[in-house]
This record gives sequence, C-alpha cells and structure tokens, in this order.
Amino acid sequence: MFKKILIANRGEIACRVIKTARKMGIKTVAIYSDADEHALHVRMADEAVHIGPAPANQSYIVIDKVMDAVRQTGAEAVHPGYGFLSENPKFAEALEKEGVAFIGPPKGAIEAMGDKITSKKIAQEAEVSTVPGYMGLIEDADEAVKISKEIGYPVMIKASAGGGGKGMRIAWNDGEAREGFQSSKNEAASSFGDDRIFIEKFVTQPRHIEIQVLCDSHGNGVYLNERECSIQRRNQKVVEEAPSPFLDEATRKAMGEQSLALAHAVGYASAGTVEFIVDGERNFYFLEMNTRLQVEHPVTELITGVDLVEHMIRVAYGEKLALTQADIGINGWAMESRLYAEDPYRGFLPSIGRLTRYRPPEEVAEAGRAVRNDTGVYEGGEISMFYDPMIAKLCTWAPTRGEAIEEMRIALDRFEVEGIGHNIPFLSAVMDHPKFVSGDMTTAFIAEEYPDGFNGVSPSEEDARRIAAATAAMHRVAEIRRARISGRLDNHERQVGTDWVVQVGDQRFALTMSADREGSDICFEDGATVRVESDWKPGQSLAELQVGGAPLVLKTERRTNGYRVRHRGADLRVTLLTPRQAELAARMPVKTPPDTSKLLLCPMPGLVVTINVAEGDEVQEGQALCSIEAMKMENILRAEKKGVVAKINAGPGDSLAVDDVIMEFE
Repeated sequence: MFKKILIANRGEIACRVIKTARKMGIKTVAIYSDADEHALHVRMADEAVHIGPAPANQSYIVIDKVMDAVRQTGAEAVHPGYGFLSENPKFAEALEKEGVAFIGPPKGAIEAMGDKITSKKIAQEAEVSTVPGYMGLIEDADEAVKISKEIGYPVMIKASAGGGGKGMRIAWNDGEAREGFQSSKNEAASSFGDDRIFIEKFVTQPRHIEIQVLCDSHGNGVYLNERECSIQRRNQKVVEEAPSPFLDEATRKAMGEQSLALAHAVGYASAGTVEFIVDGERNFYFLEMNTRLQVEHPVTELITGVDLVEHMIRVAYGEKLALTQADIGINGWAMESRLYAEDPYRGFLPSIGRLTRYRPPEEVAEAGRAVRNDTGVYEGGEISMFYDPMIAKLCTWAPTRGEAIEEMRIALDRFEVEGIGHNIPFLSAVMDHPKFVSGDMTTAFIAEEYPDGFNGVSPSEEDARRIAAATAAMHRVAEIRRARISGRLDNHERQVGTDWVVQVGDQRFALTMSADREGSDICFEDGATVRVESDWKPGQSLAELQVGGAPLVLKTERRTNGYRVRHRGADLRVTLLTPRQAELAARMPVKTPPDTSKLLLCPMPGLVVTINVAEGDEVQEGQALCSIEAMKMENILRAEKKGVVAKINAGPGDSLAVDDVIMEFE
C-alpha cells in the first residue's frame, strides 16, 4: 500500500481524505495557499506545503505548483478531492509522467466524461437515456438564441467543463438565453479556464437523482444505490439523502445498470457518479458523469457501510474490488445538509469573516442513530472570499426516513455558528417543510416554496407558547443568579416575581410562574400549565430543555429585557416584562428604518465584474445594473424600479464590502 499521499485540495474534503488515510496507516501531505496557512486540513496532515497566493488560479489549480509539492515531499499518490484539479486530464497526465498514482479514474475516462458534450454522445452509444439538446460548441449569444428556439424553451445553458452549479443558467426566453449564455461563459472561464457552452432541454418538474459507481482496473464494478439531490438553489445542491424516497427497486436497478454500462464503456476505475433527471413517471435521463468523489458521498457511505475513499485508494494501488453487487444493500436512511457561509436573509448571498463561535453537534455512531459532520473549519478560523462557501456537511442516519429527518432537526438545533451569515435557519425550515417531509419534491422546490427568498419562519402558536414557557423559566434562573450576586440572598426567590408578559415575535402571552428545585410550572391565561425542566445556566448560548415532557433546543443570546432566540428557522426577539412594563411598552413608538430606496447597495463582499450603466442613464425595472463576483459565482444586480442613475461609486475590479454604495439614483 502507499506510504504517503498528497491531497490536492483544501477544506472539508481534504480533512475527510486525511481521516481515511490515517485509518489505513498512510501519511498525508496538505497543500495550502496564503489564505489557508492556518486551515484545519493543514493542521491535520503530517506535512504541508505552501503553493501560492489566495486565488485558486494562482495556487490550487496550478498544476506545476502541485507537482512541485509532490516531488518535494515524495508522495506516491495524489487524491484530488472534488473541484479544482479533480477532473483535469492534464493533471492526471502530469502525475502519470512523474510515476505518481492518481487516486481517480484513468485520463481517458476523465476526458470522455469530464466534457459534457462528449459524455452525452458516449452515453447515447452505450444506450443510456439522454436529454434532447445541442451537443456542438456554440460561438456566440446569437447562435445560443437560435439553438434555444430550435430545442424549445425552457433550456439549460451549461459549461462543458462545468460542475457544482458553476456556469449554468436556465433560460425561458430569448433575452434570458442571450444573457445566460454570456454569464455562463464568463463564469466557466473564471472557474474552469474553459468557456465552452452547450444547451439542452430543461425538463420541467424534474427530480435530480444520481447513482454512485465504484470500479477497479480489472473490469469489476458495482453501483451503490442512489442519492436524491433535488433540494437545490441555483443548481447547487443544498440537501441530499440516500436512498431516494421516489425510486422503486426496478427503476433503481435500471439506473444502476445503465450507470455501470457507461462506466465500463470508458474503462472507468475509481469512484464516480452518474447523474440523472427523473420525471414524475420515473423516466430518467442522463445528465453527466462526475469522474470524482461527490460532495454528498457520506450519505452513500452511511447506508452501505462502504468507505468510498478507502476503495478509491485501493483501486489506485491496483487492487481488485473487494465488493460484488450482492454485497451492496440499503441499511436505513441518511440525510446530508450542506452548511454554507451565505446569508439566507439576504438572498443567500455569500458571507465572509471570522468564526467567532463554531460548535457542531457531537458526532455519534450508534445502533439506532448516527451524526456525522465533515468540516474543514474551526472556531476562530476565517471564511475567505476566494473559495466555495460550504463550511460543513452535517449528516444523520437512522433506520427510517422520518427518524433520519428528526435526527437532522435536532442536530441543526445544536449546531452553533456565529460571526458570519449561514444557512442553518433555512436548512431547519426545509426539514420541517411538509413537502420535503412527504418526499414530494422536485429541483424547483426552493424556487416554488420560497419565491421571495427566505425571510425566516414564524412559529406556530403552539411552538411560540413552548418558547415563551422556556424563556420564562430561563429568565427566572437568570434573575435568581443576579439577586444572589447583588447580595439579596434572603429574598432572591421573591424578587423574581410570578406574573409576566412574554412577547415571542409578534405573539404575546401572559403567564404565571411557580417553581421548585427541579423546574418551573408555567400557567397561561387559558389555564394550561406547562412544566419546564433544564440544567441551563445564564451565559450558555445553547439551552436544552424539557418543555411539557418534550425536548426543546434553543440558541439564545441575552438582550435587554429578554433574549434573541433561534429555533427551527425562526429568529425571534423574546421580551419578558412585568404586566405594568408591558402596558407601557405598548405605547412606545416604532422606530422606522433608514430609506435606502435610491441606493444600490452591495449585497455581499465581492469584486465588481461589470458596470452596465452610466451616470445619467434612465433604467427600467429588471434591467441589469452591474455584476459582482463572490466565491466563484457571478451575481447580476438589477433595478427594482424605473429611475435615473445620479452617481456611480464603483468600477470593474473594485473590491466591495456588504452595504457599500455601488450607485445612487435621482
């Protein structure tokens, strides 16, 4: 077996590979840019080599620099992770010339499947179902519009060398086809150094289901069931699960066998994923083959017990696959939530900064449940604008889908992240959404269920009552502690008071509190009484309580007269007032926010790519004003209403922070 491998990647996937290598007794080498000098993968590896400045095109995707690190450390093999050089045949070729093993498929398979145009032609020859589309190269926007009309709208405009949702747009008309072609081309050139574009029919109401395959260099191969990846935003997966709640055994078998036929057609050897669109009748169509490890591979590992990274390493070493199709079963259900450094309250725009608090839930692996967190960050570390915004992959496993979802809800409740915007509230909301819970979902789930973006969740009256009871009990504990500190030891219990008005968001509850050493009894106006028990102490940011005999986990921050409480997608201001204070508070005027209607503010930290208007221009509603690049994604900012540009404060190449004024209007 290899004695030392280099991981040509960063973040959570580098850490993931290091864990398996360590288990196998293999030493590891990390590479890092200026931005990643103190990164977790650098700390975990046995050795680390600096390879250049922060931008990926000056460090992680520069083949010569990675090869220098290989030579310098004497690594015998390289695992590319995903993204960066993982599907670059030139990198595989460079390793081959150096006599270093590539922990991935042969160069020919990468070339054939890495190019989406070529891969579709091969898939058709291998009798794999494919989506109608135009497989030739498209020269300009005019040709893109012409082809789109011939295929019939809606169409998907995609980068030939793309992946991870980069360089991908849906067009419903000529204008969107023209604009989408240029944006996809720019994004593809920036992310992959390859701006070739192709167009295919967009299947409406689709589900995104993929098959995991594993093959060796001796002609053996297995498929490890499917993953459901339909919860997506801008073609970027957000929640994945295995197996799919939609497939039956016959469809699973047909998709698996076609996936293996495609893999064998290109001499595939390693772990790979064949992606399909599946319609409501379970007709499936080939999308692409990813010749690498997928981000969502942990859910497959959780239901099969197969360590995919270990098998990739063994296959690269020349070993025969130690599995047959009969060995592959489905044990229970697994969920994966991708935690992104993006603010769901600001249109999911990227967020950067220091992780002032990062406390994942405890990882467990028990007979009836499992919690796994693949991460590449730590408390005090920094989220950079230069790389993908994903900071962790939280996975849960349980015997049934319903139980796996409940495990995920609890794990998300316990996951503390502060210092940056993040999507935990949105992930919690998805886990509670009736359509998701029922398994009735398509790739349009987020667009259809959150058409105006995510603005948080308003708790039901029942949930608000439980939160009111919990915070009232917490307030009692905090007030007793304050009384003790102030020296009022003899009457501190009496100082707390029994009658309170608790405002939970826009819901108000009058209640009476009585307590003993084990907990508090909260009596509401309607006579209902709720028992609250907890060992929470003032200052703890995570409160785990029993409310009415059921668990309740709240993320809390002390505020004047109450708390900021976050729970299951709700971000609430909770105030606790005496009846007299509540009476006076109701008379206070409401503060009005500042007027920014005549300003275009930068919604995220990023670089200005283009300014599409000039001072004095009259703009129309929906008109593109400028584009901002952040975390490898190009974002077009549009006019919300008609107006005249009075002043432009930024230009192409400028680096902007959140809420910087890009332009002003008359």
